[in-house]
Amino acid sequence: MDKNRTEGMKHEVKGAVKEVVGKVTGNHAKEAAGKIEKNAGKVQKEVGKAADEARKGH
Repeated sequence: MDKNRTEGMKHEVKGAVKEVVGKVTGNHAKEAAGKIEKNAGKVQKEVGKAADEARKGH
């Protein structure tokens, strides 16, 4: 499994947690930062998926 896939998932989860904490506490900056990190993690995870597929020859 490509490293970007695992790192992307980690960022996606961390971002989701930050987003929820920001919502609960009313901290809009933390909520926004969480959304950004979560979306960046999704992109990184997709890059890893593509790399895995390329290695498989698909």
